[in-house]
Amino acid sequence: MKRRRFLKAVLAGSTTGLAGCGRPPGRDGQSNTTDASETATTKGSLPNAVGLQTLASGMQTPLDVAFAPDADRRYVAEQTGLIHLHGSNGLRKKPFLDLRDTVEAGGEKGLLGIALHPNFAENRRLFVRYSAPLRSGAPANYSHTFVLSEFVATEDGGQAKRDSERVVLEIPEPQSNHNAGDITFGADGYLYVAVGDGGGGGDQGTGHVSDWYGAVDGGNGQDVTENLLGSILRIDVETRANGKGYGIPDDNPLVGTDGLDEHYAWGFRNPWRFSFDRGEFFVSDVGQSSYEEVNLVQRGGNYGWNVKEGTHCYEADNCPDGTPGSVRGGEPLVSPIIEYPHSGGSVSGISVIGGYVYRGSALRAMEEAYIFGDLQAGGRLFAATRPDGDGQWPTRVVTVAGDSGRKIEQLFSFGRDDAGELYVLGSGADGDGGLHRIVPAG
Repeated sequence: MKRRRFLKAVLAGSTTGLAGCGRPPGRDGQSNTTDASETATTKGSLPNAVGLQTLASGMQTPLDVAFAPDADRRYVAEQTGLIHLHGSNGLRKKPFLDLRDTVEAGGEKGLLGIALHPNFAENRRLFVRYSAPLRSGAPANYSHTFVLSEFVATEDGGQAKRDSERVVLEIPEPQSNHNAGDITFGADGYLYVAVGDGGGGGDQGTGHVSDWYGAVDGGNGQDVTENLLGSILRIDVETRANGKGYGIPDDNPLVGTDGLDEHYAWGFRNPWRFSFDRGEFFVSDVGQSSYEEVNLVQRGGNYGWNVKEGTHCYEADNCPDGTPGSVRGGEPLVSPIIEYPHSGGSVSGISVIGGYVYRGSALRAMEEAYIFGDLQAGGRLFAATRPDGDGQWPTRVVTVAGDSGRKIEQLFSFGRDDAGELYVLGSGADGDGGLHRIVPAG
């Protein structure tokens, strides 16, 4: 598949894409929310523009980056199934890990996430999330299999051992899209895994189960008993129990109740990227046709899909703000901290790309701002600042200055190193994918 088609069909929002934009934005094509950039000066110190320092280029759809804790190394995952090693001498020619023989890439499928074990410097363990051809035991009419695997690298951390793969988790995926794919270790040592709702539009169709909400048929986002789709999972990769390749933390919210124990939070459509910052958990969730959102996620939270798209009722004039009392005692549908429309404001787009809180020293003016973006970046990033009280976070555009803006016509992912500096993964109009560090505008 050509990169241009990938951008449209994977992350850009066709009827089979990440954003699932099968209809024009909203009923009238306009947003009824305030232009977020107009309220963006609450702290008055965010820069209007930043620059990019290119570390590596020439890649095809780079989707994730992990930072070695003990060396000047970055591991960059391409959608095609390659993981590259980038060090002080640039991008090494030989892949760190080549999974092209087992990864099913194309559309929204592929090598989607990488996470180094918290003790990677000592044990050289890493985890990857990829799409594979439909495996044994899955329904015959399903699309493919979600695979989470562990690998071990050589003692110097320079090469993954291809034959060391241990499959940790497999999930049958009913449709080709809404695969999410991010994996990250929390400060608690557990692995958090993002799982989309199973694809299609509106969380409906093949592989979407019945739920408590009658206004929309299905689906997986509001169900926690039938499958693991539409959720953030939390698992213990240090133990194995009940025939699975992982254990369940005792304090997961559904342990001992009616629900699958792996669930940590639910009500998601396609949680494309997430990050932790000082005990807070930021999860971006790609919208259906009108709104994109970022959530501040807590244990046992329900984030609304497919009852709501952002703060707005989905496919209904009115909708509840919580589940009925018969569903886990009645739980609130938690509103996002950031929402932006598909049109009608300078902060707008088609598919949210979750980022990180800035904790570096190169751009002091961005300290504590949440930096994120949209697939349809066009040389723009977004910066959100914490409000003085409750409510949504004011958000504004931060332009990538000069020719550097052309490097991220499309934005795929962010990274943050141990020093708190931020990186972006994206591609230019020519389809050239690269890894770039955010720096002051020159």
